[in-house]
Amino acid sequence: MASTSLTEVELDSLFDSLSNWGRWGDEDERGTLNHLRPEHAARAAAEVREGRSISLAHDLELQPSAETPIPAQHHMLAAGDARDESGIPGYEAARDYVGAHVHGLGVTHIDALCHMFVRGQMYNGVPASEVRSDGSLKNTTLAFANGIVGRGVLLDVAAARGIEFIEGQEVISLAELESTAARQNLKIESGDILLVSAGRDARRQHSGGRLNPAEGMVGLHPECLPWFREREIAVLGSDGISDPLPGLGIPNWPFPIHQIGITALGMPLIDNLALHALGAACAESARWSFLFTLGAMRVPGATGCPVNPIAIL
Repeated sequence: MASTSLTEVELDSLFDSLSNWGRWGDEDERGTLNHLRPEHAARAAAEVREGRSISLAHDLELQPSAETPIPAQHHMLAAGDARDESGIPGYEAARDYVGAHVHGLGVTHIDALCHMFVRGQMYNGVPASEVRSDGSLKNTTLAFANGIVGRGVLLDVAAARGIEFIEGQEVISLAELESTAARQNLKIESGDILLVSAGRDARRQHSGGRLNPAEGMVGLHPECLPWFREREIAVLGSDGISDPLPGLGIPNWPFPIHQIGITALGMPLIDNLALHALGAACAESARWSFLFTLGAMRVPGATGCPVNPIAIL
């Protein structure tokens, strides 16, 4: 496990000093998406030069695994042998059902701002009691209803180290994020959707196609959080969950990137991205920015949802 000099008291202070509560009004539910303005999305369209689109999502797992102990549910409501079960002459169709446990270590998903609480409150000081058995009344995925479109930027930390993947429990420092950006000649700008790769896809392939998160997952050091705020990052995504596992051992702060990033900054996180193909394409073209698009499911009350983000180069 990586060591950290940060203490519980220091993270308490960091939460308070980075808070965006009230910055965009007491009723705001968009958080750092406020940094992603229409002009940013319009400029991001100029990133498309080849017209090449790359999915950044994994297939939904349908069988239990260490990464996805609660797999997605998929079953047929009408298969080929019941193609005419509707009773409408000439109408033949197949129908199915899909359901998923949204949060976890295997499903590519976006976290809404009602996903995390600190001291009994979610983003913008909304009490945890606003999330009920039928869903949340505030800070839901409906904040993403019109989609997230802007300039995506990839920091491929594993490639910057000259390796395929970073092993389990390592923590990526702020200095390494900055050195990776410098190596890629990439300037992080206001409104960017920042994606960080530690080579998890290559690590999984090296492990025979399966990973056990209990063996550790790479994540970011909480010292990166002020950097995200200063640069006005709109969304943070990674090929892990952005937090290291099993964690830094700081009392009451098991997942500081989630706890402070989502709850204090109001920054949506995208977990478990598939970044291998994007990294290869960026290396081939020697550019690390692209048009990023994401459409979220319009589920009232949802704390997150599976997504299929697309990078267009």
